[in-house]
Order: sequence, then structure tokens, then C-alpha cells
Amino acid sequence: MSIGENTAEREEEIGKCPVTYALRLIGGKWKLPILWALSCKGVLRYNELKRCVCGITNMMLSQSLKELEENGLVRRVQYMEIPPHVEYSLSRSGESLMPALNELAAWGTEQMNIAGTKNSQE
Repeated sequence: MSIGENTAEREEEIGKCPVTYALRLIGGKWKLPILWALSCKGVLRYNELKRCVCGITNMMLSQSLKELEENGLVRRVQYMEIPPHVEYSLSRSGESLMPALNELAAWGTEQMNIAGTKNSQE
């Protein structure tokens, strides 16, 4: 078996894992903060969303929103008014992700508390 075949087989096996698949959809530095902001605020325009996600550049926000929209997690509505504007919100699929993210946030809070307790004992 060549190295290329081994890599292809590994990719195929990884592709069968639902956790890996989910992480491909929401992974990266900015996607979760974007999803979290939309879940907290509801419908946001581009600049409002940019203000909610500290440190994100225009390029990364645009790219992340495009990927989230392509993956069906974010809905984009463009209004052809003067001046034109665009609003972003969670799609049904994005909304269905929120209970899992809430559980992840609770777990993270618990871990931060444990780490804080350990640090204060040292």
C-alpha cells in the first residue's frame, strides 16, 4: 500500500465519523463565535455582526458567513432597497445546533471553574 492510498483510506474513514463531519461544518476560529452571536441576537446586519465578534476581519467574516451559508447553518436575506442591506440569521439547521452549543458552553464553564479552583489551591 502506498502512502497516497493510506491517506485516501484514512480520509474516507474520517468522513464516516459524524463528529468529524460536524466539526468540518463549524470548525475554525470564527464560525462558532458567529453562530453564537446570531443565536444571542437573532437577526443581524453585517456590521452589527462584525461588532459582536471581537477581532474578526472583514475578509474572515465574509468568508466564514459564506461557508456557513453554503453549509445551511446561516440564512442570508438581501433587501433591494435604497440603500440595499443584508441580514443574517440562523437557519433551522443552525438553530438545531444551539442545544449542543449550550451544552458545550456549560461544559466549558464547568472546566473553567475546575481550572480556577486548581489554580487557587497552588
